[in-house]
Amino acid sequence: MEFTEAYKQTGPCCFSPNSRYVAVANDYRLVIRDTFSFQVVQLFSCLDKISYIEWALDSEYILCGLYKKPMIQAWSLTQPEWTCKIDEGPAGVSYARWSPDSRHILTTSEFQLRLTVWSLLNTACVHVQWPKHGSKGVSFDKDGKFAAICTRRDCKDYVNLLSCQSWEIMGSFAVDTLDLADLEWSPDDSSIVVWDSPLEYKVLIYSPDGRCLFKYQAYECGLGVKTVSWSPCGQFLAIGSYDQMLRVLNHLTWKTFAEFLHLSTVRAPCCAAIFKEVDEPLQLDMSELSLDDNFMPSNYDASEGYISVRYEVMDLPVALPFQKPLVDKPNPKQGVGLLAWSKDSQYICTRNDSMPTALWIWDMQRLEVAAILVQKEPIRAAVWDPTCTRLLLCTGSSHLYMWTPSGAFCVCSPLPGFSITDLKWNIDGSCLLLKDKDAFCCATVPPLPESSDYSSDD
Repeated sequence: MEFTEAYKQTGPCCFSPNSRYVAVANDYRLVIRDTFSFQVVQLFSCLDKISYIEWALDSEYILCGLYKKPMIQAWSLTQPEWTCKIDEGPAGVSYARWSPDSRHILTTSEFQLRLTVWSLLNTACVHVQWPKHGSKGVSFDKDGKFAAICTRRDCKDYVNLLSCQSWEIMGSFAVDTLDLADLEWSPDDSSIVVWDSPLEYKVLIYSPDGRCLFKYQAYECGLGVKTVSWSPCGQFLAIGSYDQMLRVLNHLTWKTFAEFLHLSTVRAPCCAAIFKEVDEPLQLDMSELSLDDNFMPSNYDASEGYISVRYEVMDLPVALPFQKPLVDKPNPKQGVGLLAWSKDSQYICTRNDSMPTALWIWDMQRLEVAAILVQKEPIRAAVWDPTCTRLLLCTGSSHLYMWTPSGAFCVCSPLPGFSITDLKWNIDGSCLLLKDKDAFCCATVPPLPESSDYSSDD
């Protein structure tokens, strides 16, 4: 892997959908860099500190959320002199997003009073009253023709279907939830999944015309659903719950065909490879080198050497680090808080928040755990390569961790003092964006060979 130098940032950073640019928030300035040369191609000055940025799908426009102001500013890469400012007045702005056609911006006001669709073509706007959430509760179908928007009125949750061409309400139906948490279109646009708040375990599958296809409730009298995700192929629906279990439903009968439990102790006959991050001191013998005393750093200790890390394959049984959640505080750190599918839908990775240093990788063909990565620090983020079966994760250290079906290994960042707290792929899987607290860099990732020989000793 090759790393760029570190660049300053004070907020969000993201690749453009066409992978040609990377947008970086630096206080009130929006910096657009070319991903090949990393030269600044555009520099826009906003009216306040940037809290959020999002590219339009055509990579021609980009919006900036100035939520402290509060207002939205949008910019054009092809027409730098073009500007757009959206100000809801006393209603404020809590969130903004692009529509699939890249020519409309959807904003949600403070206190969820209304959702407004703003047109960049004719300055027209359409209002949807009483949206349920600010940043959640809106989902577009794969074709970009319809938007499903959650609303709440008269103490009841509804799903409104809007046309993304005319922005007229094409239909509306009530859903059987006490306090709707979120919704998401299926990848094949045939259904919409809706799930309730953690206080009520309830997952509902609806057709676009409002028919309830299936109601799923794994248990009662306990904290319920924490994460939900469709597989990229659209055949599976994964549900992570507060009872530390991952359940997978199929799209034909909507029945549960797999249940995976995150055990604190892994015993035989488990066939999974368990990789544990361990320190590996590098002893440097410099006795034969003739160097001036001023050349050596004052804090260098030849007896200690430098510290690197590697993965060590553990023998069963293995006890995983477990944190008992506090019962006297809200939002307990337990249950499946991280859930992500691989591109081919064969693998799914999870993190049980009671075991924040362990990442579980499940094989959906064999219906068993394929690997467990045990880190020294809690896992901050884990993302799949968008082009192949390769998983990368970070823990806030200077190392990057990678897993493939052939093994796992660690990569150390060459940038001094750079701690990786977040990471994002570009769309073609050739470049990775790594974030530190106040800086970012990019790394080029070589493509995997067809028969990977990676192992934990690499």
